[in-house]
This record gives sequence, structure tokens and C-alpha cells, in this order.
Amino acid sequence: MKLRLIILGLMLNCLIANAQQEAQYTQYMYNTSNINPAYAGSRGALSALVMHRNQWVGLEGAPVTNTLTIHSPLGDNSNFGLGFSVVNDKLGPSDENTISTDLSYTVPTSENFKLAFGVKGTLNIFNVDFNKVKLFNPTDNLNRDNIDNRISPNIGAGFYWYSQKTYIGVSVPYMLENSYYDNDVQYVASDRMHFHLMAGHVFDLSESVQFKPAFLTKIVKGSPLQVDLSANLWFNEKFSIGAAYRWSAAVSGMAGFQISDSWLIGYAYDKDTNKLGNYNSGSHEIFLRYELIHNYKKVVSPRFF
Repeated sequence: MKLRLIILGLMLNCLIANAQQEAQYTQYMYNTSNINPAYAGSRGALSALVMHRNQWVGLEGAPVTNTLTIHSPLGDNSNFGLGFSVVNDKLGPSDENTISTDLSYTVPTSENFKLAFGVKGTLNIFNVDFNKVKLFNPTDNLNRDNIDNRISPNIGAGFYWYSQKTYIGVSVPYMLENSYYDNDVQYVASDRMHFHLMAGHVFDLSESVQFKPAFLTKIVKGSPLQVDLSANLWFNEKFSIGAAYRWSAAVSGMAGFQISDSWLIGYAYDKDTNKLGNYNSGSHEIFLRYELIHNYKKVVSPRFF
């Protein structure tokens, strides 16, 4: 238990120094709109996704993230896309809600490829209850007033270049580096810009099997480079199985099932490869996506992303 409290204390120190930064996802290729606003409407149909992530199971105060995203093109022949998302992220004594609206505009760049530009407007609601902190060292100075519903706006932008089988995205979902203070005007936390580069492609191995490699790179000032590599095999466009590697952090297994043209369900399990892996039983992530498709032949966006 003492070790768990030490780890929680380290997590709290990270919270105080840098705030709770962006939520982490293993199945990022299905949750792209949270990372890149240009993705809004790119699937050519109304698309809604719910995702739950329980990270570092068994470790007290570990992150728990719940996500809802909805996005759609604005009309059958419109170049505009609109999206909405809500993310609730809990870490130790903190509880953060992020509400975002995305607007995208898409132009064709060739017969097969399109380029989308997107902007994101966000409202962040940040709470910290310091009464929930269990001190390992009673002499630690954590005598701070709670942070209650601290609201801060933000903006973001991104580019998304894609075809039916390829995509490349660049984005900064939150550009403003907001700072947070307690009532005594003491420095508590600040946001940092996250630069994302992501890409993926579908290779046809046979008429019934597709291979889907993808990667996501996250660059944050003052933090190590984060790289997520993943690969999935799709069988008969119904069932997928794959693996992922988060550089110097975790390995993952993934599986998905296309229940129907409209419904897709997926699951991922992460196992930490660093020392933290000795003190938790892994991370679980599950999502369910629904798409309102009237005529699938009209959907010209990437089927697999």
C-alpha cells in the first residue's frame, strides 16, 4: 500500500506541474476526431463512438477515461463536416471534462485523395479535490484549496489527407497553454501543446484479408517523444486482431468485430513494459461505434479508419 501511495504521489506531482494532459488511447485510429478536428465528417456518414479506458488496473488513483464523439458531413454534397465530443478523464484527486466542437472543410487533391482542414473549439472544466490525497509523508505540504470547476477555453487545428486506404494527419488539438492557480495565486498547473503526426494504410493480402499498419507520434515540450505503433489484420471485413507497441511504455493486444454495416465493437489490453508494470494488472479499453449509413456505396471515405 505504501508503494501505491508513493506512485500516486508521483502522479499528483505530475498533475501539479503540468496539469492532466490529453487522454491516452491505444485504439487511436478509431478515435481520430479527439486528436484531429479535420477528421470530422471524413467517413461520409454520421458516426458516433463511445470509448471507456481503465488504465493501470489495481493501482489506486489510476486514470479512467470515458469518451463520446459524434461527427458527420453537413449534407450529402457538402464539403463541410461537423463534430462534437465529450471526454471525462479522472486521475487521482483530479476530475477533468473536455467539451469540444470540430468544424472541417474538405477539398479533393486528386482522383483518389482528399485534404481536410479542421478547427476545434474546446471548453475545459477542471477539478482537483486535495482532500482525496493520502499522504505517505505527513510533512508534505499539500495544504491547498480545492480547484472547483475551473473553466478555460482552448482552440486547435489539424490537417487530414486521406483516400479509401491511406491517411496522414497532422494536428495540435489544444493550442493555448492555459495556466491554473489556487486562491493564493500560487502556481499549480499549466497545459502544454501536443503536436500529433499520424498515418495508416490498408494492404490487400488477399480478397478476404487486409493488413492495417498505423502509427501515432506525440511531441510535447519537456516530455519524451511518444510513439505508438500498431498493426491489425482484418478478415472478411468482419473480424480483426492486432498488436500495438507504445515506445518504452507498453505492448497491447487488440480485437474488433464488425457486427453489421453500422455497428463496430473493439477491445484492447495494454501491459506496461516499464517498472510501473510490476504494480498494476494492465489497462483495458473498449469502444462501440455506430454509423448511420443510408447507402454504403456513397461512403467514399476510409472504410478501415
